[in-house]
Amino acid sequence: MKRVSIAPRPDWKTKVEALGFDWHSAPTDTDPVGTYWDESAYWELTSDEVDTLEAATAELHEMCLAAADAAIKRKLLPHFGFDARACAFIEESWARRAEDQPSIYGRFDFAYDGKGPPKLLEYNADTPTGLYEAAVVQWTWLEERFPGRDQFNSIHEGLVEGWTALRENFPQSDTAAATLHLTCLTPHAEDEGTLNYMLDTALEGGWTAKTIAAGDIGWAAPLDARGELDGHFADLQDTEITALFKIVPWDWLLSDEFGPRLAHLVKEKRLTVIEPAWKMLLSSKAMLALLWEMYPDHPNLLPAFMERTAFAPGATVVAKPLLGREGANISIATLGEGGALAGAPLATMEGPYGAEGYVYQALAPLAQGADDQGQIHNAVIGSWVVAGQPRGIGIREDVSLITHNRSRFVPHLF
Repeated sequence: MKRVSIAPRPDWKTKVEALGFDWHSAPTDTDPVGTYWDESAYWELTSDEVDTLEAATAELHEMCLAAADAAIKRKLLPHFGFDARACAFIEESWARRAEDQPSIYGRFDFAYDGKGPPKLLEYNADTPTGLYEAAVVQWTWLEERFPGRDQFNSIHEGLVEGWTALRENFPQSDTAAATLHLTCLTPHAEDEGTLNYMLDTALEGGWTAKTIAAGDIGWAAPLDARGELDGHFADLQDTEITALFKIVPWDWLLSDEFGPRLAHLVKEKRLTVIEPAWKMLLSSKAMLALLWEMYPDHPNLLPAFMERTAFAPGATVVAKPLLGREGANISIATLGEGGALAGAPLATMEGPYGAEGYVYQALAPLAQGADDQGQIHNAVIGSWVVAGQPRGIGIREDVSLITHNRSRFVPHLF
């Protein structure tokens, strides 16, 4: 696996914007260019490395499901950062997962440089980002720049197949009339762009579907036959929402004033939400500690514990908030005696998380490559699981050891 510098296409902005990829840059006061999509380089893998990533993704997905089942049976959910109400909701969702709690996608993050096995950094199982650029944008780049090469990427095909299967097995009784609603918080260019892409794949998979801003979802409370209020969520045309794909984290939804009503409708089997509530469990970083407990010394896992004191002095450890996202509130430090920090952190990222608790994971070496100016870039591989199967990767890189929401997306090939 190696990083290769290359001149970007002169008209790359026009070409990616023609695909609807309008969040390719995010300028700020300190970074007036703000490049997110970066085709000044690509990562070249071998076919054996692709096979290794695919196999690791498939095995870790099954291991995570087994760990989720163990967490439920052992009543560990309070240690995952969830309150009692969320724990009960997750348990019920898990119990019904085969019946009416379908999943469509998730993304593993790996540290992998081709010299050793891929190491799991986390599982973004609820609201993973970087989907459209992985599925479509880097594929069109490959077709133009390297038409004779290949890419670990059948994400689009997997999504269409996944939506087709969900449509055929949709749990609501009146499937002919079912409309899939897709929602996110607005305004948010990346989430809205991803939502529109998921709309396209759902339509291709046979759904009747439409997008709606989360703020436009209403609550309707008509009287039932007994004259009692019996509410449901509705769109702007007063159509009842019975199937909802959302790019809003479940823990955010449950903390909303309408969270209890959402949970009630799901429990009553009147509303199916994708991703389901049980995916919260896989997304909690506490899963890393449980996996290490269940599969100690597994080649694709890193030592991870709920306490820093579990590591020996001199270990370099990554502290991760249980419900954190996009690198927020992560810090990397070397430990001294008794779990105390031995000096200042090697890297740290600010953010709003951490009150829910932390997990501590051993630091893994990332793939590294230098640009033409000699600057070292660290790469994290995002490996996509679609409908339970490995379907492709996207690569994010940064000069920092912490990958965050402004880290760049770089295409790959093999």
